Amino acid sequence: MSTAHDTTTPPGVPGPRPWSTDPYADALVTGRGPLFLRRTDGWLLPLEVERWCARADAVDLTVLARCEGTVLDVGCGPGRLVAELAARGRPALGIDVSEAAVEHTARLGGQALRRSVFEPLPGEGRWDTALLLDGNVGIGGDPAALLRRVSQLLAPGGLLIVETLADVDVDERVSVDIVRVTDPRGTAGPVFPWARLGTPALLRHAAHAGWCREGQWSAGGRSFVALRNRDDRDDRDDRDSRRTSSAAEPPNSTAVISSQRARKPSPGSPVANR
Repeated sequence: MSTAHDTTTPPGVPGPRPWSTDPYADALVTGRGPLFLRRTDGWLLPLEVERWCARADAVDLTVLARCEGTVLDVGCGPGRLVAELAARGRPALGIDVSEAAVEHTARLGGQALRRSVFEPLPGEGRWDTALLLDGNVGIGGDPAALLRRVSQLLAPGGLLIVETLADVDVDERVSVDIVRVTDPRGTAGPVFPWARLGTPALLRHAAHAGWCREGQWSAGGRSFVALRNRDDRDDRDDRDSRRTSSAAEPPNSTAVISSQRARKPSPGSPVANR
């Protein structure tokens, strides 16, 4: 659960913008935990810092193999997925509100923007695939609002891959009982709303938001659901041709990619103007 990735609240949900200074940024420097998601009632969830900071593992690769065309990783964290896609010559962009996460992604060779999913983004309405992995369906504490927003970002007929809690029917939204990230010393980051969903709850929210289920699977103890953005256009052949083209490129943005090291982008990569 990459809780530090993008925890800006959706429109209409009050809350502070997190990750100015917090233990999550320190953990990315070392690539190690322990780190915990702590609720105000004392409930703790260990966070998988080491896995997030490592290279994409075998389970990650099964997810990336399903991606179509241009890929937007929402809450990219340290950037292992974006970096792996870039290494394979796939056009991909990560977004994250954590400066440390975006810089880590850039060091790995991936493209990333310091941006909330609820803020204006490059290529809106043109992305072929979006990812909400590592628990990022919890961003903002309102899964329905997040699913509607991702639908706006994807092209009609676009693909969304979501990671859910394995084999449980959980629909836990903590926009009121807010959470924060802490380390063993008790250092705590800012509070923010969050949510946790099992597959049944995700499918209920997705149906209400206009998504169609395309598939679901489990691997390595992790569970995933593939959703399709409803496509009302008649010209499906054109959509399929665009999705399979590795040269597809969303419009450039005037936003600056937060990178301390200039890298030459590969052809077809969705790169914001510097």
